[in-house]
Amino acid sequence: MNENIAVFAGGCFWCTEPVFSQLIGVNKVVSGYIGGHTLNPTYKDICNGDTGHAEGIQITFDADQVSFETLLEVFFASHDPTTLNRQGNDVGTQYRSAVFCQNAEQRDATIKMVEVLNDKKMFGSPIVTQINGPDTFYPAESYHQYYFEKNPGQPYCLAVAAPKKEKIRTKYSALIKDLSQDA
Repeated sequence: MNENIAVFAGGCFWCTEPVFSQLIGVNKVVSGYIGGHTLNPTYKDICNGDTGHAEGIQITFDADQVSFETLLEVFFASHDPTTLNRQGNDVGTQYRSAVFCQNAEQRDATIKMVEVLNDKKMFGSPIVTQINGPDTFYPAESYHQYYFEKNPGQPYCLAVAAPKKEKIRTKYSALIKDLSQDA
C-alpha cells in the first residue's frame, strides 16, 4: 500500500466527506478544522468565522489505487471553486475553497490543475481556491464524523450533501467502490 494524505476544504464537511469516502482507494476521511490561528478549535468556535479555520477533510488514500490528481479533479468537480468564502448558502471564511498541500508534488499538481481549468474556462469565473502548505489539522467532534452516513434523512444532507455525492457517483462511476462487497 502506498498510503498518502490529502487535505481539502470545499464548504461544509458534511457535504465533502461523503463525496470522497465513496471512492476506490480512499481508506479514511476525517472531518475537521484547518488553516486557522486558534488552538484546538471546536465547531462552536469556528462557526463565527473568526478563528481562521476552514471546515476541511483529511483523506487517507492509497496512491496505487487513486492518484492525488484524481482526487483533485473530484474536488474541483464537487464544489464551486470560484466563490470566495462561500458554498451555496454557507457563507464565511470557514467555507472557503482550499487545498492544503502536504508536499511539493501536491503543490505542483494543484497549481497545474488550477491553470488548466482556468485556461479551459471550465467554470464561469476564475478559480479562487487557496493553495496552501501543510497545516495542523484538528479532527472535528465525533458526531461530525461520517455525518451524512449516520443522518441521511437530515434536511441539509438531503438538500446539499446527497446531490453532491450523487453527482460524483454519476460523473466518476468508474471510481466508486463496489458497495455490494461491503455487505
